[in-house]
Amino acid sequence: MDLFSYSSNKNFNNKPLAERMKPKKLEDFEGQDHILNQDSLLYKAIKEDMIKSIIFYGPPGTGKTSLARVIAETTTSNFVKLNAVTSGVKELREEIANAKEQLYVYNRKTILFIDEIHRFNKAQQDGLLPFVEDGTIVLIGATTENPFFEINNAINSRSMIYRLNPLSTENIVRVLKKALKEDIILSKVEIVISDELLTSIGDFSGGDARKALNILESAYLYVKDWNEKVITMEVIRNCLSDKSYNFDKNGDNHYDLISAFIKSIRGSDPDATVYYLGRLLKGGEDPVFIARRILISASEDIGLANSNALVVAQSAFNAVKVLGMPECRITLSHAALYLALSPKSNSAYSAINGAMDLAEKTNCQIPFHLRDMTNQRLSKENIVGEMDQESYKYPHAYENNWVEQEYLPYEIKDNKLYEACYNGSEVKLNQYMNNVKGKK
Repeated sequence: MDLFSYSSNKNFNNKPLAERMKPKKLEDFEGQDHILNQDSLLYKAIKEDMIKSIIFYGPPGTGKTSLARVIAETTTSNFVKLNAVTSGVKELREEIANAKEQLYVYNRKTILFIDEIHRFNKAQQDGLLPFVEDGTIVLIGATTENPFFEINNAINSRSMIYRLNPLSTENIVRVLKKALKEDIILSKVEIVISDELLTSIGDFSGGDARKALNILESAYLYVKDWNEKVITMEVIRNCLSDKSYNFDKNGDNHYDLISAFIKSIRGSDPDATVYYLGRLLKGGEDPVFIARRILISASEDIGLANSNALVVAQSAFNAVKVLGMPECRITLSHAALYLALSPKSNSAYSAINGAMDLAEKTNCQIPFHLRDMTNQRLSKENIVGEMDQESYKYPHAYENNWVEQEYLPYEIKDNKLYEACYNGSEVKLNQYMNNVKGKK
């Protein structure tokens, strides 16, 4: 039986609204236009049933499993679903064996969808590789974690990786209105709810369509129990699992909070930093997500002014993954406050952005004296146009291990990419360089 089939499920009416409203075709899919517009590779691959191995990643409720469902409804391949939380090596081997039979006996491909694939350990992930490589299976993985951190490089290199973004409030309002109009249960009852309140639900859900539909369903059940038809703000508040968390149209959402948290670190305000951290944790934010943002801030905002911030942030990231809540809240506070109290420099951030921008605009030849001469089959004298180029000067052979020579390509030699912020440790680093360069 197709594990994603609705028609064969006798208990469909008993499923949650979010499950009942999952799309079965691309035209029903809401959001993700950056990967699902009609000219996109993914859209065409689904439509033409030419899916290759894929990793979908993004926050909860953005449509990762729903997109896999769409593929299941569209493809002629054998479609199998596993959940990495409940499935182990035994189930994996069984499905691989079935996939081999489907391929070699019936000449039918198998698409193996693994939800929460990051929960598979390294050995389990490695076990998939041979069968992805030889075409026994086409792998589709779904994860809330960044695959470049949580999925083996070998799997990543053999897969197309697509990030699904949080849905906009407008996207979610359309999903809610569609549920009221088309759901097998809600469409048969008279429910009154204002557009403003639907927008408030969209704001509160933080881009998570599942959360929004769960709120709507809870509100419907609430008014049904009281023989009412009108869903009000008070009804919504009574349906929320965390009554202390503010809910209104202009309320803080996931991305506003994380933005305020990072900007407080950048602004060196320890009180605001720990306050927004508390709000994030109280609101149920994934601690690993917070730790990852702290890790980014360590290089983006503190940088060379205190390079130890990166060490602290990396240690915190590792500790959070080991400890989990509630203990890891202390580690997050430790790291966040350390960053907030550190001197700031964005020179590393600015330098790499400028370098990548320059690299995109230019394709200069590497100066002759910087090339790998061990692999040069031609001598300098035999390379036309480079006979007058200087020879490489080995810095360690000179006083203070430094010698003046040009490293940038000639065409861009006057570009200045690194601009010192002269703060914290970066002051000493630049003083050292200036002193060295002054002793020629």
